[in-house]
Amino acid sequence: MVHKISFKLALDGIVYAFKTQPNLRFHGFFGLFVISAGFFFQITKIEWFIISFTILLMFTAEMINTALESMTDLITTEHRKTAKIAKDVSAGMVLINATGSVIVGLIIFIPYIYSLFIGNY
Repeated sequence: MVHKISFKLALDGIVYAFKTQPNLRFHGFFGLFVISAGFFFQITKIEWFIISFTILLMFTAEMINTALESMTDLITTEHRKTAKIAKDVSAGMVLINATGSVIVGLIIFIPYIYSLFIGNY
């Protein structure tokens, strides 16, 4: 019974994040785009693993960012340097993760795109 409640609360959190966080929806859109590209280019199993892990990591970072920002807003509504630091570092985590995700995507997909337009790689 406890597991059912925990699962429902976790799903509620995911739904809340997708409904209220435009950046999470943005990452979701690009995640679906990358998955579609993976099917189109018939990427290898190891590439699927890397892409799946990268997408999962991006969602995780964005949701941690949302949780930290919400918690910071709960603790204080006044402008405080420490609250700004918490929010800025959290946003920086997402930016680093997004940059890494783009690099991973380029490493995996550029050879396929090159083959498609130029010939065998």
